Amino acid sequence: CLLVGDPGTAKSQCLKFVEKVADRAVFTTGRGSTAVGLTASVSKDAVTGDFTLEGGALVVADKGVCLIDEFDKMSDQDRTSIHEAMEQQTISVARGGIVTTLSARCSVIAAANPIGGRYDPSLSFDANVDLTTPILSRFDLLFVVRDEVHTEEDTRLA
Repeated sequence: CLLVGDPGTAKSQCLKFVEKVADRAVFTTGRGSTAVGLTASVSKDAVTGDFTLEGGALVVADKGVCLIDEFDKMSDQDRTSIHEAMEQQTISVARGGIVTTLSARCSVIAAANPIGGRYDPSLSFDANVDLTTPILSRFDLLFVVRDEVHTEEDTRLA
C-alpha cells in the first residue's frame, strides 16, 4: 500500500497507528534507511573473526508489516534493494562467504509526498510521484490523500 498526498494530511499518523495496532510492525523512515538497513547486513565479529548476518527492517517484520515513512526521500538505489522483498517476499544474501535466503513475508505500507509538495489532480499518478515504474508496480494499492483548500473552513478550524 502506498499513500501519496499533500503534506499535513496525516499520512505519517496513519503509519504510526498501524504500528500501534499491528501484532508485528517495524517503522522506519525513508530518509534514515539504507539498503542494508532494510534488507540485511553481514559484518565481521571482532572477537571470533567470523562473519555474522543481521536482518534489516523487512526481515524483522517477517509475518507482519513494515512501515516506511518519507518513501520519496529514499535514494533510488535503496528503493531498488526492496524489489525482491516486495515481489518474492525473500531477501537473498551473498556476502562475506554467507549465501542464504531470508524470509521477508511482510506487507509494506509506505507514505510519500508528491513532486512539488502538492498533488496535482490534472496529472497522472505516475507524474505526481518521483518513483520508478518498477517500484510502483510492486504496490497493490495506491492511495491519494489530498488537502483541498476551503479558505473559510480552514480559517475557522485554525
